[in-house]
Amino acid sequence: MTHAPFRELLATPGVREVCHLRGRLGFMAYHGGALEEMTDVVASAAAARSGASYYAVLQPTGHEHHIPSHRVSPHESARLHRFLAHVDTVITIHGFGRHGYWTSLLLGGQNRALAHHVAGHLREHLPDYHVETDMERIPSDLRGLHRHNPVNLPRRQGLQIELPPRVRVSSPHTESLIKALAAAAGDWSG
Repeated sequence: MTHAPFRELLATPGVREVCHLRGRLGFMAYHGGALEEMTDVVASAAAARSGASYYAVLQPTGHEHHIPSHRVSPHESARLHRFLAHVDTVITIHGFGRHGYWTSLLLGGQNRALAHHVAGHLREHLPDYHVETDMERIPSDLRGLHRHNPVNLPRRQGLQIELPPRVRVSSPHTESLIKALAAAAGDWSG
C-alpha cells in the first residue's frame, strides 16, 4: 500500500465501511473491527443512543492493518467525505495499550471545549479510571492534533479518545463508557 493506502484498505476483501448520517455530532471508529477491538462497538452504541451520526471501518480478524490517522483521507472514500460534510463536530474512538496507562482515557483532538465536556461525563461514569485532558500529559503520538487527522476536519473539529484495553471488553466498564459518551453527545450544544 503506497500512494492511496486508505482506498486500498477499503477495497480489501472482508473490510467493511459503515456510515449512518443522523445528528450533526458524529462518532467515528475507523480502526474498528479486529484492529482496535470494540472501538466500533462503543462508537456505534453511543451514536445510536444519542442520535449522532456514525462512521466506521471494520477490519476482519487476520487482516489488522493500521493506517495512521492523518492518512485516513476523505479524498479516498466517498462515505467518509459525506460523513465529514454532514457533521459539525466529531468524537473519534481509538484503542491503545501502553505501560503506565492501563486505566487512562486520553482525550486529544483540537476541540478542547468538547474534550472537557466529555471528560466530565466520563469521570462521573468511570470513577476508577483517570481521564486525561491536559495535552502536555498525553503522549505526542496520541494527541490527535495533525491537521489531516479526520477528527480535526469537521467545521468545529472534534475529540479523539484513546481507550485502554480494559475498558474495551464487553463488561460493566464498557457499558458505563457508552452511557457516558451517549449522555455527553446528547447534551452537547457546542
